[in-house]
Formats: sequence, structure tokens, C-alpha cells
Amino acid sequence: MDEAGASCFSLEPRAAVAREMLLAALEDLSQEQLKRFRHKLRDAPMDGRSIPWGRLERADAVDLTEQLTHFYGPEPALDVARKTLKKADVRDVAARLKAQRLHRLGSSSSALLSLSEYKKKYREHVLRQHAKVKERNARSVKINKRFTKLLIAPGGAALEDEALRPAEEPEPEPERARRSDTRTFNRLFRRDEEGQRPLTVVLQGPAGIGKTMAAKKILYDWAAGKLYQGQVDFAFFMPCGELLERPGTRSLADLILDQCSDRCAPVRQMLAQQQRLLFILDGADELPAPGSPEAEPCTDPFQAASGAQVLGGLLSKTLLPSALLLVTTRAAAPERLQGRLCSPQCAEVCGFSDKDKKKYFYKFFQDEWRAKRAYRFVKENETLFALCFVPFVCWIVCTVLRQQLQLGRDLSRTSKTTTSVYLLFIASVLGSAGADGTRVQEELRKLCRLAREGVLRHQAQFTEQDLERLQLRGSKVQTPFLNKKELPGVLETEVTYQFIDQSFQEFLAALSYLLEDKGASGAPTGSVGTLLHKDAELRGHLALTTRFLFGLLSAERMRDIERHFGCVVTEHVKQEVLRWVQGQGCSRMTSDGKEEAEGLEDVVEPEEEEEEETNSGLELLYCLYETQEDAFVRQALLSLPELLLERVCFSRMDMGVLSYCVRCCPAGQALKLVSCRLVATQEKKKKSLMKRLQGGSRSTKKKLPVSLLRPLCEAMTDQQCGLSSLTLSHCKLPDPVCQDLSEAVRAAPALRELGLLHNQLSETGLRVLSEGLAWPQCRVQTLRVQLPGLQGALQYLVGLLQQSSTLTTLDLNGCQLSDPMVTYLCAVLQHPRCSLQTLSLASVELSEQSLQELRAVKTAKPDLVILHPALDSSLKPLEGFTSVL
Repeated sequence: MDEAGASCFSLEPRAAVAREMLLAALEDLSQEQLKRFRHKLRDAPMDGRSIPWGRLERADAVDLTEQLTHFYGPEPALDVARKTLKKADVRDVAARLKAQRLHRLGSSSSALLSLSEYKKKYREHVLRQHAKVKERNARSVKINKRFTKLLIAPGGAALEDEALRPAEEPEPEPERARRSDTRTFNRLFRRDEEGQRPLTVVLQGPAGIGKTMAAKKILYDWAAGKLYQGQVDFAFFMPCGELLERPGTRSLADLILDQCSDRCAPVRQMLAQQQRLLFILDGADELPAPGSPEAEPCTDPFQAASGAQVLGGLLSKTLLPSALLLVTTRAAAPERLQGRLCSPQCAEVCGFSDKDKKKYFYKFFQDEWRAKRAYRFVKENETLFALCFVPFVCWIVCTVLRQQLQLGRDLSRTSKTTTSVYLLFIASVLGSAGADGTRVQEELRKLCRLAREGVLRHQAQFTEQDLERLQLRGSKVQTPFLNKKELPGVLETEVTYQFIDQSFQEFLAALSYLLEDKGASGAPTGSVGTLLHKDAELRGHLALTTRFLFGLLSAERMRDIERHFGCVVTEHVKQEVLRWVQGQGCSRMTSDGKEEAEGLEDVVEPEEEEEEETNSGLELLYCLYETQEDAFVRQALLSLPELLLERVCFSRMDMGVLSYCVRCCPAGQALKLVSCRLVATQEKKKKSLMKRLQGGSRSTKKKLPVSLLRPLCEAMTDQQCGLSSLTLSHCKLPDPVCQDLSEAVRAAPALRELGLLHNQLSETGLRVLSEGLAWPQCRVQTLRVQLPGLQGALQYLVGLLQQSSTLTTLDLNGCQLSDPMVTYLCAVLQHPRCSLQTLSLASVELSEQSLQELRAVKTAKPDLVILHPALDSSLKPLEGFTSVL
């Protein structure tokens, strides 16, 4: 960009010619004409702005030339000067300047357009540029034909507030997931109850879920006049990964001009109204971590800086603080943006609903017979159909079926995980290679090496030299796996390549560790241990690569690799990964039960490090899930005797992963869910016209929330499950969740301890749970309950004491017991069928009457231990007590 970030940019010779012509025209003026020119220039602003009079009052021809080119840009300055000369009645010089300009530079095109005129021109340009999107196989298709609506649900902030809400305060009804139509996109920047509009909206979701496509559809719909009317004048798409890899420095104004139809856009005028600008930052999790030198945010839109500094300035609002931001990021790495974003509004991209999966199949095949057959084929494979909620997985499945539809191969045995689906795509490419199979195998090895180098170096763009170095230029694998991109350069077009999806690059990088020939020259340095220790807590950009690596280590996947690549995969990689997991377990274990002694009811706002560690715990479970090898998972979990997941807004996939790991857990395993949401976000469906017309006259029954706990409860009842302790703390437990939990405790073979701490339970829910605990086959021995808001409902728990033959310990710390309830409790404790051995009331306030009744019980049953300060001198005074948990 030239010296002051002027509005119009051309190659340096054109700028020099423009300055030369402008100076010559002004030097032709007499002193009187120059004086009139200065006054007319002051009184005739362009797009509402003009050069300050203080800079014009005593300016000569040279100064005026400098001020005009500095303020408007070289070529627009010619048009401003010509118009001003005519107003100053120096028409001969104006005519001469116009003729010279036409002769030497050609027509002025958009340089003559005002800001309001350029708005229309820019929208038309965006519509042309983004009307089509490139398929991953390099085909171009219309975005309106290929885009299939996704589910978008509110997420993030609401969950944090839930943990701080008193237990007796009802939780507001969570907003349901909506399909990504125009109305949903418009709601992203809607004002809240206080009339405040968020300036930053974060769309988060796992890899391949469709965040980039959704962001591009938002840009296209804005240009088509469907979104943010009256709010946004200009919208710009910023691919973070691509911008971070560009060499050299560029200003924000440069990046804006790159998206315009020419280099003469009125950038200064655009930036002057920053509150009417929308920047779409796609893949913001690619940015370097805050605090690093390269991430120092930029503050001037005309200052040349690195891509990380410019993007960091937008994110932190040090650059254009009033502009609107739409940020996409992977759900696995939201902490990389913490400390940068200013009061963001969060939403989660949940992928395809079952209905939208079917639509995608029909759009992909564009042939009803093939689409119907392929969709039915996948629908019958329950696991594979579930994975198709991710658009990229859906694309791979459709691509493979289109290639092998006539073969009718059974996918159900090879498609239980994302890893197996991606490997299936590799197999289809190798299978279609025919006589060139050996050559394609070798090229795929090299491609995996390229992917690995890029992942380790945080590189997604590759040059033609990178491909030539590995002999991949023009190879058989270039077209199906790499997309070619042409970027405008300073002197010539720059050609770069990137993988069909970032997640696929990470998959191939993981595959390289199993294909690596230790004797091969040019192989990327570093073992599996190096990869794992680079991102020891699975929070960074290597997390997905690590997950794929786990998935490839199952015995079945290793056999597939040997069959497809004709090589022997050794077991040393698997053993190295297992040792790393076991090391993770040792570092996570708490010493001497310190965590339990501190008390979970005192959890307020966890430190950022703790929240990140909890997220990495879920990611580790995802890694174990990808293996689908029960023995390996059970061995790995031996080093993790307690699984603690905190502040997780569970999706169906998250719960499926947790359930699989629980099914495989060894004997003595404990699971704690703290401040987690256990109900599904339901899709918001439009009512039919008839229902809307009848809505005012007919009352509709409110639907109960859908429990996500059922898969976990089913896993707990598996005879191989060794889960012995389950604690649910600060979680919402509506009746459907209580019903699932009640059924689980009846048949769980290893469950010996259940903790229900500060959960929102209804009286019906507690009754249903008590029925399960009283079931003859229930093996729960210890029950810990902290429910201060449900005094009357405790009768159900007390009543089960005379029905359960296994319950030996009841902890009611944190509950409120009225005198009648204590009387009922004492009567039950003395019942012959009551097997209780320990009753903890350590932090329960009791009246003297209640204490007398409990003393009588102790006299009648001396073997019964009742823990309360007034009954046991070894305990501390009442006011010093908190709950054990």
C-alpha cells in the first residue's frame, strides 16, 4: 500500500503519471485561480469528507498535489481536481486534464463512483465471485444448489451462568436449535432484551461441520439483499489460515482491496463508517496464541503488518472497535480465542439434521434413483448414518458410493468412526487406480508426508515447489486430494495448493506415522512421542491429528492399512501411544483426595486452566473412542481412575463417546459430571399455516426436554462396565433424565456409589430415582444427596431405606430437614428391614427435638453411625462444616 493508505491503488507507474498530470495542471493556474480552487475544494466534499482547511489555506501547487493524492489516492485525485477546476471556472485546464487522463490512463472506472454508488457495485461483485463454490473434487457448483441447511444452536455463555444459579432458582428454557435459513442468520446479530446488539458472534463446531460454507452463504445472502439490511454496507470474507501464511506485511485496507473488483475502491470512506462493516473471520483458531510477539494486535487500518497482527486487531477490537465480526472456530479450541474477544455472542453449528442428510444426498447425486438407493443404503447402517451429521463426512460417503454404488459393498463393518470413513475414501481412490496401484500407493505416502510437514509447521498452503520436492506435481493423487488456488501476486499470479479439507490434511498426517519408512530420505523428523508431547493436553492445532492417530491404531484399521498399502504396520506406535495416555493419567490424579475435601458445592468460577484441562479430558475420550478397541480403551483407562468432565454442553456425539468409554471402563472407575447440560437442544420447527392460525385458540402441551443420558445409562448396565461411582453435580436433571438414571441403577453391575449434588430435580424426578434405588437388583451402597430445595420430596429417599437391602451409607449434607421429616427418618431407621450403617448429617441444621430423636435411634441401634456435630464430639462445630463433596 502507498504512503498514506490512499483510496485508489494502481501499479506505481500509474500513480506517478497521475501525480505528474495533477501537478502540471495546478502549476498552470494563476495565483487567483489557485485561490479559487482551494476555496472550491474546501466547499465541495467527496462522500461527505473533505481536506481540512488548515491544510489548504496556504498550499501551493506542490502542496495541493500532495494533499489530494494523500487524501483521495492518485487517480481519484485527478477526478476531484477536474470537478473542482470546473467549479472554479477554470474550464480550459479541466478539459485539458480530462483529455490527458483519457490518453495516458484510460477511463477512470470506479474512481468516479461515490460511496453510495460503490455499495451497489461491490454487492454485484460479491454475487459474481461467490455464486459458485468449488467442490472438494474441484467441480464448481452454485452455492444455492449445494448449500444444505445446518442446525445452529445457542451455546457457550448460557452454560456458565447455569453453574452460578442457586439450585432453587428455575432455569430459563434453553433456546432450540434452528435450521440455518435467512431468518436464523439474521438472528445472529439481533439485539438483546436491553437493546444491545453483539458486535462479535462466534460460530463454533467440530472439523468438517460446515462452518466455512455457512460463512460463505452468509456473505452471499448479504450481497443478495437478504441479510442485515440497514445494518451492513460492506461485508468481507477473511480466510484466516490463508492470510496467516501470506509472506510479507499488508494493511487491513490492502486486504479489503483484495476483495474488491478493482484497486480503486473508496477504502477511506468505507472505513470512516466502521459500524456498518462486517468482517467474517473464518478459522480464527488458526491464529497464534495471545501473548506471543507475532500476535501483537494492529491498531491502524492503514498500517502494514503481518496477517496475525491485523486479524488479532480485529478480534480484540483494537482495530475498528465498532465493526461487526462473525468468527468461525473449532469447538475443540475455543480457549485459543479467550482474552481476545469482547463480549461475544456464541452459537454452535450442529451439522445436518436427519431430514437435511436426505436433502444433501439428493442434491449431491442429482439423480433421484441413485440418490434414493444410496440414501437407503446408508440409512440402514445406523452408525454410518449418525456420522453423516458432519457435512464433510457426508461428502466422503456420497463420493465413495457414487464410485462403488454398483458393487454394493457393506460399509457397516468399516464405518464406525470418522477415521474409518476417511480411510474408506483412501481405499476407494486406491481401488480405482487399477494397474497404477503401486505407483499411487507411493504417491499417497509422499502426500501423507506433505500433510505431516504442514501440520507440524502449522501450514495449510503449499507451493508448486513443495509438490515438486516430493514429486507430487501432476501425480495421480493431486486432483482427488488437493485443491489448486490462484492468488493475485505483485508481479504474477501465485499458485498454491491445499488439501480438500483441513481435517483431511490432519488425517493424512496421522496416517504418515504408520506408513513411515524409517530408512526413507526426506522423511519428516520426530516420532509419535514428539507429536503427542507437542500438544500434551490436546487443546491445540494437533488435537485432531492425535485423534486420527488413535483411530488408526485399532487392529482392524491397521489390517486395512496393510491391505491397502502393502506394508506391515508395527505395534511400536500403538505401545508408545498407550504409554503416553498412562502418563496423562498419572499427571491428572489428585493426591490424598484433596479435590474431594475441598467440596464441589463451593465451585464458583473455575480458573481458565482448569476449564481447559476439563475440555482436554473430553478430547482424550474422543481419542479412545476412535480406536473402537475395547481392550486398548480399558487398559488406557486404568491410569484414569476418575473421569471428571466439567461445564460440558453435551451433544449427542459427545455422549456417544463418553458412553463407549464407560462401557469399556475397568473395575473401580469413577465418573463425575459437574455443571454439565444433559438434555438435547431440539430443532426449532416452523408451524404449518393451519397450526399458526389455530395457535391462539388451542393450547399446546409443552414438550419435555430430550434426555442425552440414555446412551450412558445403557452403557452402565453392560456386564463389561466397571463403573463403580457416578456423581452428578450442578446439572439440570429433568424428569426424562431421572427416568433414564432410575433404569440404569436397577441393572448396573458395578455401580456402588451415586452422588446427586445441587441438581435441579422435581419431586416427580426424585420419586422415580428412589424407585430405581429401591429395586431388588440395585447394587448402590452409598448415596450422597444435596438438595436444599426439595424438603418434602426427601420422603421418597427416606422411604427407600426400608426397601433397599444394599444401601449402607446415606449422606444428606446440604439438605434441609424439618422436624416432621426427621421424625419420619428416625422411624424408618429403626425398621427391621433398614440396612443403613452410616448416616451423614454433618452440615444439616437440626432442632433440639430432632437431635433428641436421633440420640434415641443411636441408643436403639448402637452399630448405626450418625455423623453430626451435636451427636459426635469428634466433629467440628456446625458453623465450620461444609459438605464432604
